[in-house]
Amino acid sequence: MRGCAELGVPALVIDKHPRPGDQWRNRYKSLCLHDPVWYDHLPYLKFPDNWPVFAPKDKVGDWLEFYTRVMEVPYWSSTVATRASYDEAAGRWTVHVERGGRPVVLEPTHLVMATGMSGKPNVPRLPGQDVFRGEQHHSSQHPGPDAYAGKRVVVVGSNNSAFDICGALWETGADVTMVQRSSTHIVKSDTLMDIGLGDLYSERALAAGMTTEKADLVFASLPYRIMHEFQIPLYDRMRERDKDFYDRMEAAGFDLDWGDDGSGLFLKYLRRGSGYYIDVGAAELVADGEVKLAKGQVDHLTETSVVLADGTELPADLVVYATGYGSMNGWAADLISQEVADKVGKVWGLGSDTTKDPGPWEGEQRNMWKPTQQENLWFHGGNLHQSRHYSLYLALQAQGPARRDPDAGARPAGGAPPGLSGGGTHESRS
Repeated sequence: MRGCAELGVPALVIDKHPRPGDQWRNRYKSLCLHDPVWYDHLPYLKFPDNWPVFAPKDKVGDWLEFYTRVMEVPYWSSTVATRASYDEAAGRWTVHVERGGRPVVLEPTHLVMATGMSGKPNVPRLPGQDVFRGEQHHSSQHPGPDAYAGKRVVVVGSNNSAFDICGALWETGADVTMVQRSSTHIVKSDTLMDIGLGDLYSERALAAGMTTEKADLVFASLPYRIMHEFQIPLYDRMRERDKDFYDRMEAAGFDLDWGDDGSGLFLKYLRRGSGYYIDVGAAELVADGEVKLAKGQVDHLTETSVVLADGTELPADLVVYATGYGSMNGWAADLISQEVADKVGKVWGLGSDTTKDPGPWEGEQRNMWKPTQQENLWFHGGNLHQSRHYSLYLALQAQGPARRDPDAGARPAGGAPPGLSGGGTHESRS
């Protein structure tokens, strides 16, 4: 967590994977960052000048491992947190972990859920899943396309992961059908980089003297309440620039949207963290009919097919559920208790009273990087830009209680410092 060591707040990161970065390495083959390199620098140590604009997953994983070592991040790999509880009188957590199969008890002052911006995978429960003779898995478990050449694949979903997976499967020679259940916002990558991010995070911005640090402050200075008013004109320009592309997508039967108020991708990301795709090529496959498109809700599975609510039957050897993730507080429910998760409430969103972002208005990212209803429990995540910028403010808030209670470390048996951060890094979704 950025700034903890620099502020004198000892912290420990635990990760269930054997190596830092494995959370990236173990994802589907075509995964890469959809945000440009200037947007994605890690704190204190920027990517090299020859780094690709959009880094592939294994390169990101290797950089995280290098970063952990060079920055001397206190890091326990192959460590799984199994349960946690908070002692209000002592102002400490008791966190039970298994490190390399050995039980260890930690007693930090603060517990940070740094598991990305997403919670547990949303895997739909459908009649017939138990009789389907093919393979089925959530996108988070998708191994990549290599084993599915010549196979019939149905991908349920139409956002970032769904498009990435469909594109890679098509390239391998699979017969791919995308099932769109609700409308999707699509913006072409080149257009987003130019109009949406170019003034702050680009070679152009760098040449004009806009450093990453300046850009972060500019980005954070605009109140969320009025941000949509500044975003709408940008997305109007994007829609006009790529009108032919959008006309082709609609002609193919794809349902497009621009957010509830026309404010586009970034507000969708802040409000709900879903419902969009940054097109790096796979949308063209749908527009051209190379990836087939089906629309509607899945009703059930048979031994050999996916059946939609209107009776459409889609033969399948593999079903991929690119159906997103729940709220981060699902991890809190598993690790601590459902009572604590309910007390904290939904994590992520602004309370904008738009689709999948119910009110009341929060004015800031809900329960992120700030005190929650559970004392000394924090949530940290988002894309790499947000993680870089806001982790400092989380560290500053954790600094006060740690310094007021200099003995709030771990008992000798646990060996844990005042701050404990668990999880890993999820892929960028914006």
